[in-house]
Amino acid sequence: MFDLTGKTALVTGATGGIGAATARALYAQGATVAVSGRQVDKLEALAKEFGDRGHVLPCDLGKRDEVVKLIEQAVGKLGRLDILVNNAGLTRDNLFMVMKDEQWDEVIAVNLTSTFMLCRAAARAMLRAKPNFGRIINIASVSGVFGNPGQGNYSASKAGVIGMTKSLAREVGPRGITANCIAPGFISTPMTAALNEKQTDEIAKMIPQQRFGAPEEIAAGVIYLASNEAGYITGQTLHINGGMAMV
Repeated sequence: MFDLTGKTALVTGATGGIGAATARALYAQGATVAVSGRQVDKLEALAKEFGDRGHVLPCDLGKRDEVVKLIEQAVGKLGRLDILVNNAGLTRDNLFMVMKDEQWDEVIAVNLTSTFMLCRAAARAMLRAKPNFGRIINIASVSGVFGNPGQGNYSASKAGVIGMTKSLAREVGPRGITANCIAPGFISTPMTAALNEKQTDEIAKMIPQQRFGAPEEIAAGVIYLASNEAGYITGQTLHINGGMAMV
């Protein structure tokens, strides 16, 4: 079950906690995996774990000239693209009243605009392939569902990803391509490692399971949505948050 042998995948933000765990999980299920991000040394170290089923595709998602080439480069390396995982994202937190235009623009560019551009290019590649097959999985956030103080830009970008994914799912569904989101809650990654012990304890109290999630638990959701078994699921958001948000 959930066998991905022979499938090809591209994972953005692959040097982060969720991205690396996702790349490893896809590889473990048999996929050939291209990893993308800005830190080439970390990408190379990760891809080395995958041997001849690993490829490195550096890309700065804040630069449109690099984003527009990424899917073409992935198809060139992999032969075709079956699975796209848009995981990369960044935060530039600030309160609404004092948020700078640059903080808004940077988050929207990386989290939403680049995701749109990669979805568009990937869908085109998947539609050209014979037979048609495709799994587009966008990593959103619980913040995009309920909002979060100090994250007007981040919440807007992730809510935009959820709405955009629904529209894409309706457009490509007749051709055997699915598009879904995963909305993680608080996950133990370098991003949440910046929280102090008091903040971590207070957040954990709001989660029914009383703990942060592990990157591997998000990766497990990706594996399911990428599989043949999930072929009848599209336009959905899978909430993995320990019960923090029950939608």
